[in-house]
Amino acid sequence: MNLPDFRAVIMDMDGLVLDTEKTYFLAWQEAAKNMGFTLTNDFCRSLTGQPFQQVERLIVNELGGAFKLESFRELSSKYWHKIVSEDGIAVKDGFYSLLKVLQQYNIPYSLATNSYLENAVECLKLAGIIEYFPHIVARDQVRNAKPAPDIFLQAAKVLKVAIEEILVVEDSDIGVQAGKSAGAFVILIPSKPYDKCYSEHIRLKSLARLAEMIEHKRSRHSV
Repeated sequence: MNLPDFRAVIMDMDGLVLDTEKTYFLAWQEAAKNMGFTLTNDFCRSLTGQPFQQVERLIVNELGGAFKLESFRELSSKYWHKIVSEDGIAVKDGFYSLLKVLQQYNIPYSLATNSYLENAVECLKLAGIIEYFPHIVARDQVRNAKPAPDIFLQAAKVLKVAIEEILVVEDSDIGVQAGKSAGAFVILIPSKPYDKCYSEHIRLKSLARLAEMIEHKRSRHSV
């Protein structure tokens, strides 16, 4: 399937632009282990794309009544900062290719994330790419988190482009639901294996492939 005509791009952050999810998983698992509990890899992956409050609710449900959330918050934050201070945060393959194409053709773009703004900025700084994102719409700037459409609709307002003329790029089923509800054309680049179809318009393997498709479309129009 080809890309439709579009005027702007909105990207998710965790799992799409930044390889943050594995750092979260490691921190959650280490904190749980320290408290005498176990969080499996499969359970952690099931939390992909969820807003943090929902992540906490699901972890509490998974670990039971004896689990102390406040202790978990403190420990997981400690472990996460230790992990990223030692290893940094990796940028996902293909991001720089996509950024180059967006800049080359003067295509407006924004980040739209279920993370809180403070956390998003911290992650982008740790990854060394904060300067590439003048437009960030985060969880605490809207009423409802994804899978509600609020974050994408707000990002469209920031970009001053109708949501129907925007490509939304996501890595999770929750993000796909939000993008479709908003009325955008949604591209899924999965951060984990998906057996089911979550009604995305296009599914791609990487941001680099998306960059190639945009380059092909825009270069043809400029001839």
